[in-house]
Amino acid sequence: MDANRDADRWGALADGTRRAIVACLADGPQAVGQLAAGLPVSRSAVSQHLKILKDAGLVEDTAAGTRRIYRLNPVALAALRDQLDTYWQRALAGYANAAEEDQPGRLDGQDRGSDGPQASRG
Repeated sequence: MDANRDADRWGALADGTRRAIVACLADGPQAVGQLAAGLPVSRSAVSQHLKILKDAGLVEDTAAGTRRIYRLNPVALAALRDQLDTYWQRALAGYANAAEEDQPGRLDGQDRGSDGPQASRG
């Protein structure tokens, strides 16, 4: 895993316009003009944002005549998702551990002072 590359990818997604571009490209490949038509920024600005996304490896482009068609790079996005899944699983495990530690009368899932569900009262 290349930590610098991952940081570049997360950094590229820190900008709201670039996240909007990624959201548009999630619907399918598009040219700069198509992307700009749906965004509140100029075509030139979209091109600059696409360059950052491309440098980060999040988008790829192909030539179609005089236009460039941009699409998401599924491998790069999968790598980011894997990182998020790892963070999410760690967070859930941490919450589970904290919840277990917050139960002072619990040991291995049972109350210490109980003889179990069949305890007689007398």
